[in-house]
Amino acid sequence: MNKTVTPPRTAVVIGAGFSGLATAALLAREGFQVTVLEAQETVGGRAGQWQHQGFRFETGPSWYLMPEVFEHFFSLFGTSAEQELDLVELNPGYRVFFEEEDDPFDVPARSAAEALVALGADEAALQSYLDSAAETYRLAVGTLLYSTFTSARSFLEPKVLKQLPRLLQLLTEPLDTFIARHTADQRVQKILGYPAVFLGTSPSAAPSMYHLMSHLDLSQGVLYPRGGFSSVVAAVARLAEDHGAVVRTGCQAEHITAAKGRATGVHFTLRGGGREFLPADVVVSTADMHVTETKLLTPEHRLTSERSWRRRDPGPSAVLAMLGVRGPLPELGHHSLLFTQDWQKGFDEISGKRPAGGPPRSLYVCRPSATDDVAPAGHENLFVLVPITADTALGAGGTDGGGDPQVENVVDESIEQIAAWAGIPDLPERVVVRRSIGPADFERDFGAWRGGALGPAHTLRQSAFLRGPIASSKLAGMFYAGATTMPGIGVPMCLISAELVLKALRGDTTSAPMEAAGAG
Repeated sequence: MNKTVTPPRTAVVIGAGFSGLATAALLAREGFQVTVLEAQETVGGRAGQWQHQGFRFETGPSWYLMPEVFEHFFSLFGTSAEQELDLVELNPGYRVFFEEEDDPFDVPARSAAEALVALGADEAALQSYLDSAAETYRLAVGTLLYSTFTSARSFLEPKVLKQLPRLLQLLTEPLDTFIARHTADQRVQKILGYPAVFLGTSPSAAPSMYHLMSHLDLSQGVLYPRGGFSSVVAAVARLAEDHGAVVRTGCQAEHITAAKGRATGVHFTLRGGGREFLPADVVVSTADMHVTETKLLTPEHRLTSERSWRRRDPGPSAVLAMLGVRGPLPELGHHSLLFTQDWQKGFDEISGKRPAGGPPRSLYVCRPSATDDVAPAGHENLFVLVPITADTALGAGGTDGGGDPQVENVVDESIEQIAAWAGIPDLPERVVVRRSIGPADFERDFGAWRGGALGPAHTLRQSAFLRGPIASSKLAGMFYAGATTMPGIGVPMCLISAELVLKALRGDTTSAPMEAAGAG
């Protein structure tokens, strides 16, 4: 008697950034026949790279935080971060330059708390803060980050109910207020508050729950994957393809089709010309949710109105600069942060509450050549990130100063600021390679809403279950992943969002991470 063979379910994943590749890997491991459609010619999304004249620049994320999230993701495939990546611990974790202070401050890898006490923090109050950060981090990982919030049971688990009063307090008190209760030293306040930028917001707008970020850089330390985040992209892509996923680059998704209340496939165009259709039982869009909602789905299948979009906070955009520099730059750490005296003014300018006021600005500089082979002999590699307001009218970048004037002015001013603050007076003359990226580039290349660099800000109204859904409530088989939906911004969050897609498909309403391969 012949048995009926059930064909594998099919899935189309839109976008080959971290969330798209991770989703493809998980669905392929689950037995789906997966095709990934990527509009660019290379995978990685914002985690891209640019090579020029012997320099290799990363164009996206550069801080390797939340190592247990990466470890957990790899464990789902029976492997580990140690097997897939070459990780090194940075010491110091990062260097901080304060405006109007001559000497920088190094945050050491193993004794950050002691260093902050020496800087001006009260030891008991700081330890209380760090203990709370560690507890909140465990709470977030155990009850919030891995939950799809598709069932009321997510809120009724005993461990959630027990922590509910604390959660409510942490969600309603601003981060800067919480920090000020633990230290009066403004320099320490800035070191404790700057991770809010990683969340696309400011310490005054972020819920104090996000003080958990201090557990990552101050208590856990900062790691670096040799080869940069491109090596992490390669590892996740390798897992996806090893499990049978097919990644197609140069394929621009145009429309998600539906019939009888279900997603049925994706129409897409080829960069070289032509149009194709891929049928699918499941469609996962990891594109910016604004693109998915306003361009890929028909009006009756959209979850958010245009009016609602106008009320949302897109988070900051950024001007990025990739600089190849002649000669050594020991004055800078692998990671360096430059903090202005009146940094709230800078946050107000970024959010659009006040007009841009020009330099100096709080900014970030990465010098991967301190740790990795990314520059020709006798040269250094710098990546500069300057947060600015999300406004595509500021323009696009270019090479050798050829970007739009406002973008290039920010780069010029930032080079001068780094030179002055770090004591490198001849830095501008030593730049031999230069490329800039502006808000219009983020919109053009990644469909970023209003040219945002990271994703919607993690304000109270845009955090946890208030952010964006994983599963569509209007279209069966339609799912979302990436920085613009739950759980939020950053590479670890994108890996978690991929896992949330699989949990939603399985009907798994638990708040814990899935079991590793071979567990149970």
